[in-house]
Parts: sequence; structure tokens; C-alpha cells
Amino acid sequence: MQPYELSVAAAAQEIRERRLSPVELVDSVLDRIEQVEPHVAAYVAVFADQARRTARDAEREAAEGSYRGPLHGIPVGLKDLIDVVGVSTTASSRTRAGHRAASDSTVAASLRAAGAILIGKTHTHEFAYGLTTPQTNNAWDHGRVAGGSSGGSAVAVASGAATFALGTDTGGSIRVPATLNGVVGLKPTYGLVPRHGVTSLSWSLDHVGPITRTVDDMALVLTALAGYDPRDPASVAVPGVGYRPRPDPDLTGVRVGVPRNYYFAHVDAEVAAAVRRAIAQLEALGARLIDIDIPMTRYIQATQWGLMVPEATAYHESTLRTVPELYQADVRILLEAGELMGAGDYLRAQRARTLIRDEWARILEEVDVIAAPAVPMTAVPSGQETVTWPDGTVESVSDAYVRLSSPANVTGVPALSVPVGRDTAGMPIGMQLLGRPFAERTLLLVGHAYERTQPARSLAPIA
Repeated sequence: MQPYELSVAAAAQEIRERRLSPVELVDSVLDRIEQVEPHVAAYVAVFADQARRTARDAEREAAEGSYRGPLHGIPVGLKDLIDVVGVSTTASSRTRAGHRAASDSTVAASLRAAGAILIGKTHTHEFAYGLTTPQTNNAWDHGRVAGGSSGGSAVAVASGAATFALGTDTGGSIRVPATLNGVVGLKPTYGLVPRHGVTSLSWSLDHVGPITRTVDDMALVLTALAGYDPRDPASVAVPGVGYRPRPDPDLTGVRVGVPRNYYFAHVDAEVAAAVRRAIAQLEALGARLIDIDIPMTRYIQATQWGLMVPEATAYHESTLRTVPELYQADVRILLEAGELMGAGDYLRAQRARTLIRDEWARILEEVDVIAAPAVPMTAVPSGQETVTWPDGTVESVSDAYVRLSSPANVTGVPALSVPVGRDTAGMPIGMQLLGRPFAERTLLLVGHAYERTQPARSLAPIA
């Protein structure tokens, strides 16, 4: 096995026990980037020289006994919305040409303190306003979409071009690409991971979270990221907890809610079957399955868009009026649409969110976790704009991908996506686990228990 193939947990053990140096790991990942990047275009920029210098420093620290923890010497890719001092943050947009961050974002500073090594900035759908990341190709089939908006981060992790990565999630932008590329993604509870220094799409819906190869890796990275920062008005001070799940896969006593409505409607048959098999596996591990009804489903997407569109337009007001031609057409149309929404529409969306959140809180008193498909279909061919369901319903690809992920953004609850198989074309399928606010530990426990019953997942091939 090559060093770039190691998970965070495995690489950390090798580095801690002095069988692998950070320099060897970084060199291996950089070599892998040279191999795969022409095929997938995951990165906006790769910082090879800087990464090697930092790796040499990390190796010296380890030799001197100054080991910082499980992220010491581990290469990370950061979505190009996340500020790193002295490095450009382009948001994959021409409107940000020449922009350089004056200071670290909170999450970049946390990873730096933990010893992680920045390997590069990954592509996003422009300003995170989309679900495909058109400049990046799927890790498993380069003729299919990567998913978005954190497509570059997911593809980098899935292809071995980063050991882990960070993304952002406003309507599913971590979980969608993680699912479509066969890796693990987490949208934390709103307020758990600080967003200071991260370019916003919609401040009341934005989250920052990790993309990793395993659930165990997810726990290690989340431990480094979670914390209070007063510079983020939404940040919440949560008592320190250990996120790493216990090694045994016993789920006795865990109540898993299985939706009777919404989450399995207009879902590809292979996706539904794979997720139901995974849910059955949770039951075999001791979980108790409870059928539930998802409330207020007709209002979820309208509420998501009613919040996101005007907030995004407000953020971009100045550049939209001065250099509109620099935006990609799809993003510009959405930003201009936001100017047509009135204050009354936005306030109604806020009221609807409160009602939806209250109803979800009631359901999550009855179950510990909700298990459902992460997205309704696997990665579609690049350029495909619509999907037609068996009953004749036509849905845009973007609406389809966001439909099952947006409830967690509207409510702010944590949501974890875990790979659960492949369709007949070999494309990854994911299960989504949703839980109570700040109950990430429970989600990781359930996801880890399922993962331990499955064969080890391989990285995506180069071609």
C-alpha cells in the first residue's frame, strides 16, 4: 500500500510510531495529484513547495517528541472558500481574481495547530452556488458530475489526492459530492464548527465540515474543528466531548427512524434498495427500527430557497451591480433572481423554518437517528440537466440532488453521509444519518458500526 492510500487514522499511527514520516506522506500525495489531476481537476492550486517545507518541520517536531496529535503531518485539501493567510481565496470565481487572505480562517488555524499540512485549495461550484462543480470530474467516472458545491474536496479524497479535506454545506454541498464519490461527509450541527474566514453563500444555512474516507477519520478531524469562536455570530459553546466511536459495532438500544414518506419518494430503485439493505444491517447490529413520518415536506425546499436566495444576493450586492459579467451564467441568474424577492417572502421563509425545526425536534425525541438516502440518484453524466422519474415527473438535476439534503440545513441538525454500495454502473450510493443538534457522537457511532461490517473501500482508479 502506498502512503497516499492510508486513511487519517492509519497514517497517524504510522507517523506516531515513526514508521512513516510526514515528508514521505506528503510526497506520496503530491505524486498522486500529478497522476490524477489531469483527469479530475479537483484543485484550484497545489502548494507543493510549501507543503514539503511544512512536512519537514512536522518530521523534525515528531523526532523531537513534539507530536501534536492524530492530524500531525496529515495532508489536507481546503475548499477554496476557506481563508489561509497569504493564499488566494477565489471561490472558483473571476470576481475574486487577485484576492489574498490577510489571516487564517478559524478552521484553517485549528488544522494548522493540530499539525495538518495544507496540500492545496480545491474547486467549488462558483461561490458554492450549485450542486455539480462543473470544472471537476467525478473520481469514479470522469464523464460524470462530481457533485457540489464541494466537488473538488470530495474528488480529492476519493482519488487519493488528499488524505482528508474540508468543504462547506448550505443545502447539501458536503454530503452530495461525498456520496457521489464514495466517501464520508459530515454537515455538523449549525454553530458547532466556526465559519469565521469562510466565504458565505447563505449565512443562516452555511456549515463547514470534513470529507474523509472513513467514519473513524471523520471523528478525528471533527475533534480538531469543533469549538467556540465569538467572531462567528452563530458559534455555540459546547462542552468538549470525544467524537471517536467505540470499536465494537453493537447498536443495542439505538432507535433508528425510517421515513415512510419524502426520503424514499422519487428515488432511484438501486439507491433505495442499497439504503434499505444498510438499514437492515443496522437492525442486525441491535438497532430498533421505528417507522416515522417526515413533517411539512411540501414546505422544505421552498423554505430552503426562500432563505438562501435573498441571503446570497445580499452578500453579492456590490459585485453583482459593478461586475455582473464576471459571474458564471447559472450563478448570475440565481443572484439576480434574489433581487426580485421581497422582505415578506424572506420573513415567511423564516417563520416556516421555525415551524419545521420544531416538528423535527419532536420527531428526534422519539428516535436517536434518522436513516435515509443521501441523494436520490447516483452521479449523472456531465451536462445532464434533468431527470425523469418513472411516474413521468421531470426534475432538474440540482433540485433532485438538494431535495434530500436540504432538510438538515433548514433545521440545522447534523447529517452524516456514509457509502453503502454501488449501482450496476459502478457508481457510489450513500446513506444519510440525521440526528439531534450536537449529537454528532451518536451519528458517528451508528455510521462507524455499519462501516465496520463492510469490506474496506478502495480509492478511485486513475482512469
